[in-house]
Amino acid sequence: MYPYLRLARTHLAARFGRSLELGEDSLLRLVVWPGDLDFYPEMNNGRHLTLMDLGRMDFAQRVGLIGEARRRGWFFVVGGASARYRRRLPPWRRFVLRTRLLGHDERWFYFHHTLERADEVCSGALVRAGLRDGQGLVPAKEVLAGMGAPDWNPPLPAWVRDWAAADDLRPEAAKTMEAGS
Repeated sequence: MYPYLRLARTHLAARFGRSLELGEDSLLRLVVWPGDLDFYPEMNNGRHLTLMDLGRMDFAQRVGLIGEARRRGWFFVVGGASARYRRRLPPWRRFVLRTRLLGHDERWFYFHHTLERADEVCSGALVRAGLRDGQGLVPAKEVLAGMGAPDWNPPLPAWVRDWAAADDLRPEAAKTMEAGS
């Protein structure tokens, strides 16, 4: 089940919390709840990615992107992800979800998420996300201009560029590109 209560709590905290700059990290302090567990028992791999949604939402709210998206009728989409799992997160364990916006290309924004406990990374993911309107993906520069940051353009790390290029070679990516999404 989707963590709607965590979503509501995160949204409210972000809305009334401290603003962030685009280059800052969003940090969420969370606990592994019984609904997060698989049979082993540890946090399920899918739940790692679901909680990373909360990190992007917190970040987007705190940099002012959610308000801009609402005004313009944009909605958020994920275009791809690559995750690595390194350490277990057992029940009731506290951890930190760190979300950082690494940069963008013409179409996509690239987020790096880590779930950390006791200064150790338990999992990490690179997520390609964007905003859509009725016509398709909104260009990243248009999104940034709407946020008042048209010149924000840090160089993407080589590993991110390499991942994006490799991801675009997947068979389903070619079909998506042909369809104009």
